[in-house]
Amino acid sequence: MNKPLSTWVQRLIDASFLLGQVTLHIIKGKIHKRNTLEQMAIVGPESLVISLITAGFVGMVFTIQVAREFINLGATTAVGGVLAIALSRELAPVLTAVVIAGRVGSAFAAEIGTMRVTEQIDALYILKTDPIDYLVIPRVIACGLMLPILTILSLVTGLIGGLLVSGSLYKIDYAIFLNSIHNFLVVWDLLSAMLKSVVFGTLISIIGCSWGLTTRGGAKGVGQSTTTSVVTSLLAIFIANFFLSWLMFQGVGDSTINQLQVGASAPKEILYNTSPLTPHSLLSTNNHITNA
Repeated sequence: MNKPLSTWVQRLIDASFLLGQVTLHIIKGKIHKRNTLEQMAIVGPESLVISLITAGFVGMVFTIQVAREFINLGATTAVGGVLAIALSRELAPVLTAVVIAGRVGSAFAAEIGTMRVTEQIDALYILKTDPIDYLVIPRVIACGLMLPILTILSLVTGLIGGLLVSGSLYKIDYAIFLNSIHNFLVVWDLLSAMLKSVVFGTLISIIGCSWGLTTRGGAKGVGQSTTTSVVTSLLAIFIANFFLSWLMFQGVGDSTINQLQVGASAPKEILYNTSPLTPHSLLSTNNHITNA
């Protein structure tokens, strides 16, 4: 095993131990409230604009790609619902986490890494202050609390972007779009987005802080730690997202998306029906085709 890879694996192990220490300290109530509020302001309000801009354009692009195909299938009334499911289950939590990893996670690694190479961490020990309580836990709590809020706001922004594009470019009535969202989106989709966000926020903060605490080699080491922490955070987000999605949405389930293929063989009076698309209507359509 070459040296960079072995160093990365060792740092990953250190991050795992740090997560355990943070968990124990939080259970014992060792929380620095002032630092926590400061970090929540950094993670939340200061990251809001870039998160919303990202979500808005992603929602618009996704709508462009979906609407043009669904119109050809006669499934215009499903555009809003498909966008809502895609954003809530995957796009909003993952893309918001990617933005936070690039903006906040890198800042954590750079700030704590600088403190490490300038011996400020050692000064905390001399002052009988645990760096985990003073530096790490406030950042973990801030990311764990603020990322779900940012994800919900990003979800709403993405849906608004999709609504504007569908209405202006594809002349889909706003009422039909919103009714589709209401029919397709369930509470579990929102809860899964928030749960994913908590996991992603914890990973981003733990990795950023751990890479900062293990920084060596002066300014060059700080730069390497910052870059490596962002790359590791992105890998952790994508890998965790796979396992979380597999646990939450594995199997066929009762998703109405799988039923949209019936439109290809449906008669014209069904294919171009502009009434709201619901699971019940899809089932009726499927039965009609089977009987025909």
